[in-house]
Amino acid sequence: MTPVLLFVLGVVFVAIGIAVSIALHEVGHLVPAKLFKVRVTKYMIGFGPTLWSRRKGETEYGVKAIPLGGFVSMIGMYPPNKDDGSVRPSSTGMFQTLATEARSMAHEEVGPGDEKRVFYRLPVWKKVIVMLGGPAMNMVLGVLLTAVLLMGFGMATATTTISEVSKCQVAAGETVDPDSADCQPTPAAAAGLKPNDRITSFDGKAVTGWDQLTEWIRASAGREVDITVERDGTLVSTTVTPVLSARPVIGADGRQETDDAGTLRYQDVGFLGIGSQTELVAQPASSVLPMAGENIRQVAGVVFNLPARVVGVAKAAFSEEPRDPNGPISVVGVGRVAGEVAAMEEIPVQSRVAALIGLLAGLNFALAVFNLIPLLPLDGGHVAGALYEGARRQVARLFGKPDPGAFDIAKLLPVTYVVAALLMGMSALLIYADIVKPVNLFG
Repeated sequence: MTPVLLFVLGVVFVAIGIAVSIALHEVGHLVPAKLFKVRVTKYMIGFGPTLWSRRKGETEYGVKAIPLGGFVSMIGMYPPNKDDGSVRPSSTGMFQTLATEARSMAHEEVGPGDEKRVFYRLPVWKKVIVMLGGPAMNMVLGVLLTAVLLMGFGMATATTTISEVSKCQVAAGETVDPDSADCQPTPAAAAGLKPNDRITSFDGKAVTGWDQLTEWIRASAGREVDITVERDGTLVSTTVTPVLSARPVIGADGRQETDDAGTLRYQDVGFLGIGSQTELVAQPASSVLPMAGENIRQVAGVVFNLPARVVGVAKAAFSEEPRDPNGPISVVGVGRVAGEVAAMEEIPVQSRVAALIGLLAGLNFALAVFNLIPLLPLDGGHVAGALYEGARRQVARLFGKPDPGAFDIAKLLPVTYVVAALLMGMSALLIYADIVKPVNLFG
């Protein structure tokens, strides 16, 4: 296939994956709502004009034109107006009018016999379950995709087979022309090691893993040691003398460490001048939850620092500053990354598919964590409202006061509109940045 076609296939693969993730997120709300007998009038994927819909029972299922979300409509999301007169109460206050209109609209579809099927009458714990159903579904999807990735495809693992042999000894941050007189051969090049050699022993000890070999090389600076490799089915023995060289300090997370001032840290260790080939190695089931937990932790870190990171994106988009590769990206950016992964023909197909599945797993964790932010219109905002209602009722019961009833979350609509406007503005900024200055993940 041509790179362009592969790019398109990668984008389509992730687009379908996102659509399915959104659809199942809404199923996470739909199923508990129906189990708790709330009347659900609509289950829609997308926003804007309806492209297709079909009514089954009391619920209309459909797809809308803008595939950037979805929703489930439940009757009685807000408590009714306290004024039971025939004239809809209003006032000159804009915020009060917004709340009044929302409460009235929420009850337009409440018919005879539906009085006990409205959302606001649910016990607090049932409200929380309904609203957490969406994020919980994304969490489950993320874990399942992680299981497919680790157990089905495997994790990229360094092997003892050499991928490349550096020709010259180069100090950190410097470059040397391999054909110049300044090129001092690396120990590996001087010993005649070649790509595709599989190292079987080092200093008389059998080599069973790359990490083990790396530690032995680092500890052998300045000392001549025997090394044996398998080359084209034949064992070849020679000697190497690792040189002392400044190498990056790599932390437990696999990233290069920095000091308090943000400067990259280096340490003097033995250096041979070889790289390792990697291959996908299937992982046990016990590795799935730790990997999912680490993924969630990283996503939560991005979400927690989202305002600062969005400011960083804005600065990069309108200046010469580079984009942070670990910063937030839009659906456009996600599609671009997916397309680039799919089009990397130098990487095996299995590895590319694994990378796309990992991308979808991360997106599901991101959807779950983001929706748990305790602000309306996100699911976390509804959960926070339900918990406040429960706490208010407990306090009233403790002091012997009348039950205050359901919390009128419609009063928070002004905050909802502000948050919604900020989310739309953030989405527009990220899309613009992903077009004019996309994140470069592959150098």
